[in-house]
Amino acid sequence: MAVGMVTDALWADIQPLLPVWKKSPKGGAPPADDRLCLEGILFVLRGGAAWRLVPMEFPSPTTCWRRLRDWTKLGVWPKLQQMLLQRLEDAQRINWLRAVIDSASVRALFGGAIPDPTRPTEANSVASVM
Repeated sequence: MAVGMVTDALWADIQPLLPVWKKSPKGGAPPADDRLCLEGILFVLRGGAAWRLVPMEFPSPTTCWRRLRDWTKLGVWPKLQQMLLQRLEDAQRINWLRAVIDSASVRALFGGAIPDPTRPTEANSVASVM
């Protein structure tokens, strides 16, 4: 069972950061549990798994992804992520020798802030004359 990464003590600190979901006037199913969505998000982020591999004990992969999207749009996720990383750092649970940053996480800028204009090559010049 994959559920259980978020302890009760951690959840007590996280829950006040999260928005309160209002019932839709149109009715429908209530929103999925925030704690379970967070567990599903952490499952994907911790192991680098594809969203489709989120275990059945969590809300659907789409629901977990949408919750992450919504929290990011509302500015909640950066605060939540910072708190989680700080807790891991304080507990010395981050192995910085295994940390990886790639362009999927951090935008890679090619050519600096203001790239030089592209110069035409001889082949391009000849082709434009023909």
